[in-house]
Amino acid sequence: MHFKERAHASLGDAQLQQNLKKFKTKFVTTRREALTELDDVEGTREAAGAIRQRALDDLDAWLELFETNATARGAVVLWADTPADVNRHVIDIARRHGSNKIIKSKSMVSEESALDHALESAGLTVVETDLGEYILQINDYEPPSHIIGPALHKNKAEVAELFAAKHGTSRKSEISDMCLEARKVLRSHYLSADMGISGGNFFVAETGSVVLVTNECNATLTTTLPKVHVAISGIEKVVPTLEDVATLMRLLPRSATGQSISNYVDILTGVKGEGEFHGAEHMYFILVDAGRARVLGSEVKEALRCIRCGACMNHCPVYQNIGGHSYGWVYPGPIGSILTPSYIGLENAPDLPQASTMCNQCGVVCPVKIPLPDLQRKLREEEFRRELRPWSERFGLRAWSWLASRPSLFALATRIGARALKVLGGRERLIHRLPLGGGWTDGRDMPAPAGRTFRDLYARRGSGR
Repeated sequence: MHFKERAHASLGDAQLQQNLKKFKTKFVTTRREALTELDDVEGTREAAGAIRQRALDDLDAWLELFETNATARGAVVLWADTPADVNRHVIDIARRHGSNKIIKSKSMVSEESALDHALESAGLTVVETDLGEYILQINDYEPPSHIIGPALHKNKAEVAELFAAKHGTSRKSEISDMCLEARKVLRSHYLSADMGISGGNFFVAETGSVVLVTNECNATLTTTLPKVHVAISGIEKVVPTLEDVATLMRLLPRSATGQSISNYVDILTGVKGEGEFHGAEHMYFILVDAGRARVLGSEVKEALRCIRCGACMNHCPVYQNIGGHSYGWVYPGPIGSILTPSYIGLENAPDLPQASTMCNQCGVVCPVKIPLPDLQRKLREEEFRRELRPWSERFGLRAWSWLASRPSLFALATRIGARALKVLGGRERLIHRLPLGGGWTDGRDMPAPAGRTFRDLYARRGSGR
């Protein structure tokens, strides 16, 4: 995934660094304030985590129940083993109904299969209607950098220049004016599209419904104006009941954007009934595996609880400094460092489990209590077992393990090391270049130790010296 190269490039991008400051202020603060509205935050998190785990523990049963209830309400349920299957299903549906223009609300699962490119290659027109996704689409299909706000890595001026260039209009300076311009461009697509594609925050087993949580009306228009609606989501997104959705919704918007509730929450069940004014005449659900079943049987299965709020990346010091593109695929941040190697193969993303300070900010803020640092550690251990890390790193860990299991030798080695590092720090007491640790000192100075180990200092204190 070229994580190190991308991360270094991001750190050297002055404009990106300025744009990323919003994660250190806005999202952290608004989440904290929104959670104070709940009487029992930890109790709600416990309940939400239990709901997601209950769904995963009996996933096959809930998926079968969802299929039964969705089918009974006139929908068609399709299954996709691979990303390529997703694209094939959607193209087949479009051809079956004679659809030529497709409008699309945000769907991260469709990013996994590069659905937009597949549709265009099949001769179909596809238009992203989520404002962030639309910005990226007209910018030559730039990949998203955040699962909630795909274009959060851009600032107002960059978007204004892009709109002026692509729309052939005067450059706007106010965000409201740019939103109105995008709305005007997208309105004709809403009214002329044959098919709408959405993601799905939750698939409800007891009713066969899809729940969409958005802050723009685009998802509502995308799923109700065209005659065909296709909802695409991973198999792990099924939840047992609407009551479970209500519990999860107490945390999802608060964790994502710091809102008590999102502007729009759509619960769509079945096709348009007789006498109903709007709604899809044909409804399809595509439930995607694409590696999820394999993850469900692995040591990192708890990652599938994720409700895609983005809180882990908003609070992650690594993500805050390098942004989402550094992670190289659909899912960035702490959850991406687990899902990406799990979905596409650990051998294809060996640096992502290392993209963490292990500070546990992500685990503390996760609304469904995914132990993210623990799962990253498990992937690191698997990398070690499969010899996917450099030989020098593996040799160093084995040497440290051997030494640490021998207390007397470990004590001697640390005494020698502490004194040597004190000398290396010189009068400044700063180590500018650490032998065998260039990765730490290339961009920072390391304070030199006092020359004595903790054991030495503790022993001196106990003896009164």
